[in-house]
Amino acid sequence: MGAGHAHPMYRRGDSPVHQLPPHCKILAVLGFVLAVVATPRERMWAFAVYALLLAGVTALARVPYGHVARRVLIEVPFVAFAVLLPFLATGPRVEVLGVAVSQDGLWGAWNILAKGTLGVVASILLATTTEPRVLLLGVERLRVPPLLTQIATFMFRYGDVVVAEMRRMRTARAARGFEPRDLRDARVLGRSLGALFLRCFERGERVHLAMLSRGYDGRMPVLLETGASGGQWAASAVLPATAAAVALAAWMAPWTLL
Repeated sequence: MGAGHAHPMYRRGDSPVHQLPPHCKILAVLGFVLAVVATPRERMWAFAVYALLLAGVTALARVPYGHVARRVLIEVPFVAFAVLLPFLATGPRVEVLGVAVSQDGLWGAWNILAKGTLGVVASILLATTTEPRVLLLGVERLRVPPLLTQIATFMFRYGDVVVAEMRRMRTARAARGFEPRDLRDARVLGRSLGALFLRCFERGERVHLAMLSRGYDGRMPVLLETGASGGQWAASAVLPATAAAVALAAWMAPWTLL
């Protein structure tokens, strides 16, 4: 972040979604996710409408659908858990392709897959259209304690530094002929982790002293203004407001699957 490195998930662009202030987009995604979670799982048509809304936002942001689809794979562990639910849950049984499964388990699996996938896609769109440093500014503008945002900022900034240090230590071990094969090598790896912790701690001390010498008083200087106009607030409210209307209609609608 501080060195000008962009996060791999972020895609530069000048679309209307990119230009929205970060705190507006954060609240929009939060409102959308809350509406999705509040929707009864039996109202399948509502989840189809939510998917269409996200597809529209993706098109408006000029983000390739393949870019989003590749990053949705992060939820594969949850998908695996959802697939097992129909076989592990109790209750009335129904036959699906000749296999008896739990009806409640089927609904539970659908609930996890539908709501989880929609939430993941919304988060991916937020990360794709907002730089991490700008996103953290938006979080701070929403009155999140500055100390938390500063910790997150340094995590982003020095994550690559720690990874590079780990690679150098691995190269040093390999140069000395070390190749981990079984649990007996865990002792060496444990010592390496301890050394890595000490190096990170010492680096943090040096960075903190450098900040104090430059006048740090507990607050980071604001280099980018993230204010929002009324029009930007109205534009960002379209997605959560529409999702809230769909959720309300899902609770009031007499039909279930259509």
